[in-house]
Amino acid sequence: MKGVGITLAVANQKGGVAKTTTVASLGAALVELDQRVLLVDLDPQSCLTFSLGVDPENLDRSVHDVLVGDDKVRNVLVSVDDGSDLLPATIDLAVAEAALLTRTGREHVLRVALDDVADDYDWVLLDCPPSLGVLTVAALSAADQVLIPLQCETLSHRGVGQLLDTVHDVRRFTNPGLVVLGVLPTLYDGRTQHARAVLEAISQTYGLDVLGPPVPKTIRFAEAPAVGRSILTTARRHRGAQAYRDLARTLVAGPGRSAPAAVG
Repeated sequence: MKGVGITLAVANQKGGVAKTTTVASLGAALVELDQRVLLVDLDPQSCLTFSLGVDPENLDRSVHDVLVGDDKVRNVLVSVDDGSDLLPATIDLAVAEAALLTRTGREHVLRVALDDVADDYDWVLLDCPPSLGVLTVAALSAADQVLIPLQCETLSHRGVGQLLDTVHDVRRFTNPGLVVLGVLPTLYDGRTQHARAVLEAISQTYGLDVLGPPVPKTIRFAEAPAVGRSILTTARRHRGAQAYRDLARTLVAGPGRSAPAAVG
């Protein structure tokens, strides 16, 4: 049975919109608020795993083994320096995705696997791959909520409609309680009219909440994975780090509750 924690899928089938950055940074921000956090890398490219200082090529076990039923989540977890636990990925995950295509109940394998550790965490953050394939559907089927990072440009905007169609299908067939938290503007440059126009169009077209503050575009996010940490450690006082702290406080507060005190 699922515990009281929240499973949050971070999804957008367009690549390069800061899904992995959001999972790593938001996870670190939640840890700062004394939350117990599990990060799950569901991308065969293993970017989250590498970004948090774990070399995928040195791993004997990964989320692949969990999804194909060869191992339990507890046996695969690794601890990372930012304070969360990580269910890492390797390139083998691509094989798991192909194998799941012919498996009955494939949409539920991740949810069932995570149920084993549900009581151990306040937050489980799922880093979805840049596609709407079986791994993303499994993540949405396992999640309580979905957050959509959005680079404020037209091509990202178009992808939101396709993702929402998938969310609609997931609600209909596998997870009727899935909640769309809203859009998180990433790589945001508020000086450009185009970025502001896309953000306004998202709200008007899809009726989604726009979460804030927008996460600014900065080289600091690209620098952090080089040392296996998030921006909350490598550039602690940067606006990008603070944006994720503000988002974490909002999520922890939840509806009708006061946000925890700001850090630093």
